[in-house]
Amino acid sequence: MNFEQIYLPNTNFPNRYISPEKLFSYLQANLSDYIQEIGKSYLEKPIYKVTIGTGSIHVLAWSQMHGNESNATHAMLDLLTTLNKAPELREDLFGKITLDFIFMLNPDGSEKWTRLNAAEIDLNRDFHNEASTEIKYLKNIVASEKYDYALNLHEQRTIFTTDGIHPATLSFLAPSENVERTITENRKKCMAVIAEVYHHLKELIPNKIGRYSDEFYPTSTGDNFIKAGMPTILFEGGHFVNDYTRKETRKYYTVALYYALKAISESNSGTKGWESYLEIPENRETHYDIIYRNVKLNTGHECILDVAVQYREIFEEGKDEISFVPFVVEVGDVKHKKGWKEIDCTGKTFVCPNKYPKLDAKVDFTIED
Repeated sequence: MNFEQIYLPNTNFPNRYISPEKLFSYLQANLSDYIQEIGKSYLEKPIYKVTIGTGSIHVLAWSQMHGNESNATHAMLDLLTTLNKAPELREDLFGKITLDFIFMLNPDGSEKWTRLNAAEIDLNRDFHNEASTEIKYLKNIVASEKYDYALNLHEQRTIFTTDGIHPATLSFLAPSENVERTITENRKKCMAVIAEVYHHLKELIPNKIGRYSDEFYPTSTGDNFIKAGMPTILFEGGHFVNDYTRKETRKYYTVALYYALKAISESNSGTKGWESYLEIPENRETHYDIIYRNVKLNTGHECILDVAVQYREIFEEGKDEISFVPFVVEVGDVKHKKGWKEIDCTGKTFVCPNKYPKLDAKVDFTIED
């Protein structure tokens, strides 16, 4: 049975934005036998860990370390929804592994849809300083249990592709343990799991799976966990063309999560097949969301240029979903980049309160025939 053929989204969470309170209520109503509050956020919101399975292989995973990266929370909810409809897969998987999943490690940032926590700290760069309360809870959980694997679950921007053409809808990484990027046994364990995920997904989303940079980051969570001896795999959910709310990404993220857990359940701590990881193309930074080509400005002299635009994701209180607000990020010759949407403005009129589009400002111009 192929997991992707039976995939079911959790319909309680249809939007990319997930309200922490709505998540907490859902967990209490549906998973009360499995959840444990492991601490409270800077603003005193609960942080929940779900424990599922009876297997001897122990896996830790966490979502929304960055509050504006909800795909992994969706993926866990969707995984459980799908497995509830496929009890044989559920029993097989959770008979071999015990999964501790920390939902929404950064609920304050998740509520405001910001990367940082309420104290404006990036949890993924706070490993040594421990200035945030949330990173301490994560480290306490790791210290309390001998985990065989960890899954560090994130999202990446729309700027990344696998080949300059196709978006990096999913990217993975076996983090480095040192600046030399030595391929250690623990890295090989991670690479073997990622290679198995790649094997299952490369036909589903061809050319859309990438390998994240393995530069060593001395203060980041994954790099330090694997350096300390715990195999840690990075997931990055990315862009799927014409899918800014990431519903397609959510689906494939869930499928990837399932196959990663399945590979771990069958790994017996092995590294078989790790070399295939190196076949995955590295992420390339090649795209903007929109590029207006050949824009003729309203100046006294002829001035024709390109205008590159990126959406900023903004949550407004009272709304159910985030808004995508276009901002100007580059003006001039932008031939070195492509746009997911490109608009040729040859022969058209640039209408703007200013002569020039302003960098790092909201798009305030129109292009008219």
